[in-house]
Amino acid sequence: MGRAFEYRKAAKLKRWGHMARTFTRLGKQIAIAVKSGGPEPENNPTLRSVIATCKRENMPKDNIDRAIKNALGKDQTDYKNMTYEGYGPHGVAVFVDTLTDNATRTVADVRSVFNKFGGNLGNMGSLAFLFDHKCIFTFKKKDGVDMDELILDLIDYGVEDEFDEDDEEGTVTIYGDPKSYAPIQNHLEEQGFEDVGGDFTYIPNDLKDVTSEQRETIDKMVERLEEFDDVQNVYTNMKPTEE
Repeated sequence: MGRAFEYRKAAKLKRWGHMARTFTRLGKQIAIAVKSGGPEPENNPTLRSVIATCKRENMPKDNIDRAIKNALGKDQTDYKNMTYEGYGPHGVAVFVDTLTDNATRTVADVRSVFNKFGGNLGNMGSLAFLFDHKCIFTFKKKDGVDMDELILDLIDYGVEDEFDEDDEEGTVTIYGDPKSYAPIQNHLEEQGFEDVGGDFTYIPNDLKDVTSEQRETIDKMVERLEEFDDVQNVYTNMKPTEE
């Protein structure tokens, strides 16, 4: 097994990494999807994918409908994806993924947390070598499906041959090349899989050992970053604890 796969299994990560305020985060994703492809899920694969994720995160239908309606309003907010990266305490790499309508505010908020914890916010792309950018899809598993055959079909799209199954939820999660997001989603839907929710994630490829005391400090930094509404996800290369 590869290091990234071991990290996912040991950490038992949630579908989208460290979670910020879930409904706020998903509402912004709906707004971006509607703006780029329209309000009709059947004609907008990205919106269809986000809605599937909303359902899996138990976001009420009224909230989903309201987010779509708000995205169509005259005063709709223009969100942009901005990433910030640097080193936190004890030399742990920290990658912050945001959706913001005010980059000046967001970078100031993120920098304040890095400074508070003795970290150093770097330039965009400075930590790219420490994280693998992946697209990620979670969907309901169908009875009688041979996952090995499905993965083999998706290999041409850059999908990894290792996947995660959640027997309790009855779902499968696969990881692939971000550039192949749309083709992967299309193939899964053509194969009849339901509630295909997709997103993007960053998986560390160089894990750093820390003590329990150091882990506590880093966790506090991550929690502080996640308090900002603009923050979507926070990733670190801190080695997960063994259960």
